[in-house]
Amino acid sequence: MKTAPFTLYPAIDLKDGACVRLRRGAMEDATVYGHDAAAQALAWQAAGCEWLHVVDLNGAFAGRPVNASAVEAILRVVSVPVQLGGGIRSMGAIEGWLAAGVARVILGSAAVKSPALVRDAARAFPGRIAVGIDARGGRVATEGWAETSDVEAADLARRFEDAGVAAIIYTDIARDGMLGGVDIDGTLAIARAVRLPVIASGGIGGPDDLRAIAMAASNEAGARISGVIVGRALYDGRLDLRAALGLLRPMEAGGRDL
Repeated sequence: MKTAPFTLYPAIDLKDGACVRLRRGAMEDATVYGHDAAAQALAWQAAGCEWLHVVDLNGAFAGRPVNASAVEAILRVVSVPVQLGGGIRSMGAIEGWLAAGVARVILGSAAVKSPALVRDAARAFPGRIAVGIDARGGRVATEGWAETSDVEAADLARRFEDAGVAAIIYTDIARDGMLGGVDIDGTLAIARAVRLPVIASGGIGGPDDLRAIAMAASNEAGARISGVIVGRALYDGRLDLRAALGLLRPMEAGGRDL
């Protein structure tokens, strides 16, 4: 039975400096939840989160950081660790963000197109590089989900099993922002394929969905599922962050009464 911490990562997705949520990764289908990213980060921290998940959506499409000022504002005000993805595709960008205070850099498109960069970064910064695997129909998408490759999600995860990356972050694009539940089968498939922590993303719509992925993480087959990223459900009020964190505590203590 899993007794290691299971982390809930509140998401802050940035588009044109605002906090937004997309549906299925479509930039034209964005709901704006606020224009002060730092204030939102502080609110999640005050509610008790232990990590923040931040994505530069414009950067993911542009292939370079675009919302740097909003990210920097977040880093100035919070004390919890921040993992950041979106448009980070060079060693210089990785080094710059880690020096600025980002705890963990997420490499997504680079994992498909520049695997050597991922390996070099993981060696240079142990424990501070994660691989983001965003899949559509089981195949990895890149360039802010605008392109779909021929690479299977589990195969990509296996390529980095011995690279020293800190975690795999797996997102089912079809579920992202749709509030219909996480792709538990797909997440388990990744967790079974590699000996790395796997963070689930995309689809949490309320307490029942959170319980489902937490229970999957608590059984032997899914023992490497280490957390879940939650976005729209928190912003819409379908899931209260304090209550959600309380929901997870029995599992972290080794219990199954969720």
